[in-house]
Amino acid sequence: MAVRLVVGGRDAGTGGPVRVKVCGLRSVADMEAAARAGASYAGFVFFPPSPRNIGLEQARDLALSAPPGLAKVALTVDADDALLDAILAQVPVDILQLHGKESAARVAQVRDRFGLPVMKAVGVASEADLPALDAFAQVADMLLVDAKAPKGAAVPGGNGLAFDWRLIAGRRWSRPWMLAGGLTADNVAEAVRLTGARQVDVSSGVESAPGIKDPARIAAFCRASVMA
Repeated sequence: MAVRLVVGGRDAGTGGPVRVKVCGLRSVADMEAAARAGASYAGFVFFPPSPRNIGLEQARDLALSAPPGLAKVALTVDADDALLDAILAQVPVDILQLHGKESAARVAQVRDRFGLPVMKAVGVASEADLPALDAFAQVADMLLVDAKAPKGAAVPGGNGLAFDWRLIAGRRWSRPWMLAGGLTADNVAEAVRLTGARQVDVSSGVESAPGIKDPARIAAFCRASVMA
């Protein structure tokens, strides 16, 4: 059974303003901007090919600087137990985000071994990708419904691509879920309207360049999300 995920004093995915996850934070200024804008989640990327990759010591310092109530998420891609052990030994995170090709069995194994809530990212490009969401809802604590990366992409997420949101219009799962993929301050309200999402994830959509967060864009995104 999945654990009860509480973020900012409320169950994740329930009513109230749309919650925002700002992913790929790499500096204290990034953390301060996300907190100031009212984000509910702060994401750290542990995947060297990504321009948002962060070292363990740097991530530890950022995690320790996070204000109470801001959930800290460690994003990994097909990580083995050794890497997860290394992250958790140094970085006080609240959620593990698995963003690779992990199987349902691996998701369950990670939950059991590390004792933390697990968010599983699932790439969507067509209706053929939707059954995977139902399968992972049986073993993960939260789903991240993302745009499927194009073939040959160096990273599985953060590519600034959106999928056809109508594919999941009206769909619900047995776990809290979060919408990701190509979201910006200009389109997040429409994405929420079409999908019914109560949680959204942004990375490249609040950057001035790959891996460089823009405080003004973070603020604008959070504002647009809350008003959605």
